[in-house]
Amino acid sequence: MVKKIPPRATSPLEAAAGLFDNPLAGTIKDSAQQIWLAGLGAFSKAQEEGGRVFDALVQEGVSMQRKTQSVAEEKLGAVSAQVSARMAEVGQKVGEASARASGQWDRLETIFEERVSKALASLGVPQADELRQLTARVEELAAQVAKLTAASNRP
Repeated sequence: MVKKIPPRATSPLEAAAGLFDNPLAGTIKDSAQQIWLAGLGAFSKAQEEGGRVFDALVQEGVSMQRKTQSVAEEKLGAVSAQVSARMAEVGQKVGEASARASGQWDRLETIFEERVSKALASLGVPQADELRQLTARVEELAAQVAKLTAASNRP
């Protein structure tokens, strides 16, 4: 027997409407609705959890910053102590070198004074003590002259 073919839709809209009239289309429609609702639920959950996750991340960041700062301060303290120790060593060595140099300068000064004194003595230049004695003698003689002059002016 011959099967009767249903009449064709006259417009594309009528053809599309006929696609959703079978049970498979209903199942697909229900699945799409469930997927949509699951997506909305996931979005809502992400918004709720997002704030908590953000706060937890901020707390972890603060904790990490404190730990990092603490470690950096420890390292800085250690380096500072080492630098201070090195500076003390350098200061001590500079002090020692300065003392040695001062001793050398004193010795050099003494040698120089001795040589200059010998050179002046060989040239016949009087020394400081000789000049003091001579000055004292001149003052003594000046006093005697003044005394004699005063005595001769008396009638």
